[in-house]
Amino acid sequence: MEFGLSEEQVLLQDSVNRFLSDQVPLDEVRKIASGEKSDTGIWQGLTEQGIPGLLIPEAQGGVGLGYLDTAIVAECLGHHVTPSPFLSTAVIAPVALLAAGGQEDLLAGIAAGNSRVGIAFGEALGARADAGVSVSDGKINGKSIFVMDGNADHYLIADSNQHLYLVSANADGLERGNLTTIDATRSTCQLIYNDVTAAPISNDANVFIQALDIGRVMQAADTLGAAQCMLDQSVTYAMQRKQFNRVIASFQAVKHMCADMAANIEPCRSFVWYAGFALDDIPDDRRLVSCQVKAHLQDVGKFVSKVATEVHGGMGFTDLVGLHYWFKRIGANRQLLGSPEMLREEAARIQDLAA
Repeated sequence: MEFGLSEEQVLLQDSVNRFLSDQVPLDEVRKIASGEKSDTGIWQGLTEQGIPGLLIPEAQGGVGLGYLDTAIVAECLGHHVTPSPFLSTAVIAPVALLAAGGQEDLLAGIAAGNSRVGIAFGEALGARADAGVSVSDGKINGKSIFVMDGNADHYLIADSNQHLYLVSANADGLERGNLTTIDATRSTCQLIYNDVTAAPISNDANVFIQALDIGRVMQAADTLGAAQCMLDQSVTYAMQRKQFNRVIASFQAVKHMCADMAANIEPCRSFVWYAGFALDDIPDDRRLVSCQVKAHLQDVGKFVSKVATEVHGGMGFTDLVGLHYWFKRIGANRQLLGSPEMLREEAARIQDLAA
């Protein structure tokens, strides 16, 4: 039995990587991260590749692929530190909308690249500072912070009961403000609600949990791609950088650093693939595997980003090399949708290993 990607999945991976190599060079990432450009052009290009509709059925104009296929694409996007609303618009929003039923026009708009949906799940995971939302009589009040996608057309909002609501970005009473995080490749914002009309999407917590679990697996895949790219850059740099008339790749200490990164990354690939497979075919494992794979990948990503920067020495901190974009992407992924510590506690509770 072959335990690996199918021929079609390898072709999908190659196709996405070729597009990103051509259309998302580091200079383009710099322009978007600095605010000189928006990510609209890249998202349009990804739309032409069918990326927003990966999980949307063909009946709504999507591609109708599975979660493992989507994880493969997420890994490619992380490898190229691609600025895009992929996690919110192409993953979490479609999963929630499909699980809840209805909203076919919005799903069709997402698949066509005409609609972007941001995600405000902070309240359901644990509100911070003075943030928090309340919904009464179809109106939402309060504030959400660390909302995915500051350029979205709609926002999917979860309250403390894990009920989901949809709000238009142009709704009366909604204030959208910038919120800067370390990861400048993906936009984040805060939303302030003053009697904003909120369309109920689901009052079933299982819909929220399903979307959250799948989002976590895709984040793990994104981190895997980013970590692999940092390793690849480290090896290339070590083969070129000379000290004492020798490339530093010939030094035993540098060899060990690169080997340690490779040894940590390689098992993660099969872990992410299994997680994608479990989402598709082993629903009873979804919750546990999604917690475990994100927690583990974030720890590995943290290790790789640190060691890769050390291999580059002082150059690792410069914008000329640009390694910091991957470093910060991994750092942001570590906290978004749950830190490793939070996820391991969830996993323990799922297995009745914690009170």
